[in-house]
Amino acid sequence: MITELGHFALILAFAVACFQSVVPLVGAHKCWQGWMATAQPAATAQFLLTAFSFAALTWAFVTSDFSLRLVWLNSHTDKPMLYKVTGVWGNHEGSMLLWVLIVTLFGAFAAWFGKGLPPGLKARVLAVQAMVGAAFFAFIIFSSNPFLRLAVPPFNGQDLNPLLQDPGLAFHPPLLYVGYVGLSMTFSFAVAALIEGRVDAAWGRWVRPYTLAAWAFLTAGIGLGSWWAYYELGWGGFWFWDPVENASFIPWLLAAAALHSAIVVEKREALKSWTILLAILAFGFSMVGAFITRSGVLTSVHAFANDPERGVFLLMITAGFMVGALTLFAARANVMQAKGVFGLVSRESGLLVNNVLLCVAAFVVFFGTIWPLIAEMAFDRTLTVGAPFFNMAFTPFMVALGLVLPIGSMLAWKRAKIGRVIYQLRWALVLAVAVGCLAFAMQTGRSALAPVGLFLATWLVAGAAVDLWSRTGRSGGGAGRLRRLFRLPRADWGKAVAHAGLGVTMAGISAMVAWEVEDIRVANIGDSYELAGYTYTLLDVTDTEGPNYLTTIATIQATKNGREVGMLYPEKRFYPVAQMPTTQAALNIGFWRDLYVALGDPQEGGGWAVRTYHKPLANWIWGGGILMALGGLLSLTDRRYRVAAGAARRKPEPNEPKGVPAE
Repeated sequence: MITELGHFALILAFAVACFQSVVPLVGAHKCWQGWMATAQPAATAQFLLTAFSFAALTWAFVTSDFSLRLVWLNSHTDKPMLYKVTGVWGNHEGSMLLWVLIVTLFGAFAAWFGKGLPPGLKARVLAVQAMVGAAFFAFIIFSSNPFLRLAVPPFNGQDLNPLLQDPGLAFHPPLLYVGYVGLSMTFSFAVAALIEGRVDAAWGRWVRPYTLAAWAFLTAGIGLGSWWAYYELGWGGFWFWDPVENASFIPWLLAAAALHSAIVVEKREALKSWTILLAILAFGFSMVGAFITRSGVLTSVHAFANDPERGVFLLMITAGFMVGALTLFAARANVMQAKGVFGLVSRESGLLVNNVLLCVAAFVVFFGTIWPLIAEMAFDRTLTVGAPFFNMAFTPFMVALGLVLPIGSMLAWKRAKIGRVIYQLRWALVLAVAVGCLAFAMQTGRSALAPVGLFLATWLVAGAAVDLWSRTGRSGGGAGRLRRLFRLPRADWGKAVAHAGLGVTMAGISAMVAWEVEDIRVANIGDSYELAGYTYTLLDVTDTEGPNYLTTIATIQATKNGREVGMLYPEKRFYPVAQMPTTQAALNIGFWRDLYVALGDPQEGGGWAVRTYHKPLANWIWGGGILMALGGLLSLTDRRYRVAAGAARRKPEPNEPKGVPAE
């Protein structure tokens, strides 16, 4: 009964979304207050209905209702409760229901907290958001229905993909989807502004919180997915440049560019075209990611489905929204004329350079991701674009971004003197050079990756600190400036934390890639071996059982200079229902390094294959990601975002109906 109600609620939500797509839009065009006012209750109803539908599907998984086809395919009675819940979105149909739930959630947020928005703009934003929801409701109902029943329910299910039965994957998709789908609200604001024919400073203030929230959650989701791949897959890497990884990374880069561009719109009413275009492209590429993940057009270990028919449906949705939005963008070019004039050396120019670097980097990643498909279709050639291409093509843009970021963030608006900024950053530069030289002196016969990376990391972190300190003024002495430091707006602190987080991540990546040491061997019980100053001893290998898997666990002791550092327990699991093995790497985590051990298969001549890594600054990669996400969320708590930009009502024009804003 609950399942049928959930299915009915999904269909009803689709009907509400269709209503919300049309009526408020017509009302805004005709200046009919009543029609515009329907957007808010419709957005609330749409979210509540979708939430009930999602809750009904979750209940079916929790209670192991195998009469539901989706539960039978992705669950099992012996599975731990956490993974019964995560099984809801560990598949194509359930993940799309989560997707549309987040679309309606953001629409509801705009309805609940958008009291300062002019009625016309609010109605248009909610209507465009409902169009996005309606398209995906149609996709779910007509091609990916999660509520299909089985005529004869089986006694048990086929279990969830074992790779997804991990705490990291329990929270990775929801975080990633909040970021992915949150960009739909940025898209809705952009299209609504184009329809209305007005892009101004107030619009920049309204759109920034949604873009910031989406970017912060996308950062957390990507970081958590990278951490999961690091310890779960047993290969010791944190990023493989897989098509689906790239599909989440491209919107992240474009969202970061849109976020910085919106600052210029808000402060100076410049870069309007840039901001609108980036808002459209960021969400467009998030939909491209959904297409890649579910169509089977590109091979990936992360793919949810391999279904060309669903892929065509998603491609039609993506093309419809992108062609429509870009056509509107071209038609409304005249309303996006910049008002603020700025010099070649200014904060505006610095942010423009930042945008160019981020956008070019995003399109380099997109080109490398899609090129194998183009080569196969156009030239009948099978090609693989791997990590070497992406590392060579992408890294220079990140190096350039790291160099200009501290300078650009401290330049004055409109006109600035670059010499004054560099003078303020002189000690940060000295420190960065010193750290780079120290890294170069520590290594012999290796690449310049680690020294350059640590130089950039120090430059970014120290530059963020100098930027904060410079905002406290020059008077009042150290104590007075320190008091003012802690009274700075949270947005300033958030920016500094996010920029410093990028530096920390750069340090972790460069040190880990350049200085990582690997050992692969066959070890018998009692054998010892050394790696990077640590001694590893294989003490025991035992077989045991988990809740729904069989496992082989090795016990390895790590010592340094005769003193025990820690015990590591790498596992080799086998899931009987799914007939699939997995590797669980063992980690001894330290501030300066990770000790990483993965257990392989037993060998014919005796012993076990053991892979051991020494990974310098490994956790700085994810620590920096956490700092970036926290910086975004800290900025989001700034009171200037909580005070509606349009709270003060503008006087109507002479020929304009009272209470209705000018269109």
